[in-house]
Amino acid sequence: MMRLVFSFLMLYFTTQLTNAQPVFVNKPYVQIGNNASTSTLKILWHAPDAEVKWELEHRVSSKSPWKKADELTFTVLTQVNVTPNRVYHASLSGLIPGSIFQYRILKDGVEVFNAEAKANKSVDQPYQFVVMGDIGAETIDQKKLAERAFLEKPDFIAVPGDIVYENGLVSEYNKKFWPVYNADKADSNGAPIMRSIPFIAAVGNHDADTRDLDKMPDALAYYMFFDQPLNGPLATEGSAFVPILKGSEKNKKAFYDAAGESYPRMSNFSYDYANAHWTVIDSDTYVDWTDSTLKAWVKKDLADSKNATWHFVMFHHPGFSSSLDHFEQEQMRLLAPIFEKGKVDVVFNGHVHNYQRSYPMTFAPIKNGTLLVGGKDNKTIRGRVVVGKWTIDKNFDGQTNTHPKGVIYVITGAGGQELYNPEQEKDSDTWQKFTNKFISTVHSLTSAEVNGNKLVIRQIDINGKELDKFVMEK
Repeated sequence: MMRLVFSFLMLYFTTQLTNAQPVFVNKPYVQIGNNASTSTLKILWHAPDAEVKWELEHRVSSKSPWKKADELTFTVLTQVNVTPNRVYHASLSGLIPGSIFQYRILKDGVEVFNAEAKANKSVDQPYQFVVMGDIGAETIDQKKLAERAFLEKPDFIAVPGDIVYENGLVSEYNKKFWPVYNADKADSNGAPIMRSIPFIAAVGNHDADTRDLDKMPDALAYYMFFDQPLNGPLATEGSAFVPILKGSEKNKKAFYDAAGESYPRMSNFSYDYANAHWTVIDSDTYVDWTDSTLKAWVKKDLADSKNATWHFVMFHHPGFSSSLDHFEQEQMRLLAPIFEKGKVDVVFNGHVHNYQRSYPMTFAPIKNGTLLVGGKDNKTIRGRVVVGKWTIDKNFDGQTNTHPKGVIYVITGAGGQELYNPEQEKDSDTWQKFTNKFISTVHSLTSAEVNGNKLVIRQIDINGKELDKFVMEK
């Protein structure tokens, strides 16, 4: 009899554990939030769509009392092909610049997660960041590079687009992104990066080109999963830089509810980190760069940040590339005069799956270039060829001469997807005159260290080998 009762209890508890919902759909991760500052951050997590009591608490030291989040909100994902779940956003304040703090998640009063994270640095603190684009491809090298990024111990990671392949879907994030960049341990399969430092991302073509929600209802996940500043230019669908969203009213409503205020405002934004100002731009081919609205916003954003020591710009499609792939997509050259006037130091791009560094340069475009169309319907915009005159500073070597005359353009799109044009690495005759470095046979990331008026940028491959290094000083 006792054996029968024991067997029944074992079967009951096994069944309960098997049928129990997981605590998280995706574990907590750090974001800079809508109002980035040295004392605030956001913590996000994804959980099943159920009425439970969630709480987030943090403390700035082990001896400090736990403080509840200032605000806790959520959006609901109900798209077709997505198991309904909630994305929670919790606001933290009172952080000490550059310091480590602890946070924990409570579900119905029980702690279910805890981690350490780092507050944003202040103007007078040195800092380090990693830039890597074209990442979420579910390749072996993507995962190894995630571990390499973790070992660099950056204060944040910037992603110049193509966050996940192929279509920026919720389902693709769940398979190719969260398990790699928010893993429970650091190894060749990924690392626990996002629970401790923020990823800051620009939108790429694989993130934003899919606009038919009847064909792919869980597309445009970028706008659901990131919590970043919403200080970019206002725009409506059908404008010069926001395509019309297609799909049934039901599918569109599900997306709008999940994205909230982030769509489409988060396509373009800016923020300050320590002594640097960052301008993040949507560079996709659907953007009409002959329109003055977005260019005026970029110009004003840079002018308003003139007191920053460093100015970085990040977007997906490079204007200056020597790769044979995507050679026709030069639309971002139209902004070069704005970057120069705004005293931009470095422009970070992806899209082209290799590493390239330009000489410091200035560029004067001739008119607005030529728009290229193609595709099966012969109406798809492929890019814009922009000719003009460039001036190159070849005296800058980044070692003895560390004061560049012009903007340096860095393509760091070797973050995990298939590499482009390995045959060009040793064939410098195929490079444009503005190209200084071209490395296309190994996946790599960009690691930057800033200490006051000094900037050191290194390119590092998946094995930790330094491929390139240059120094800038002011």
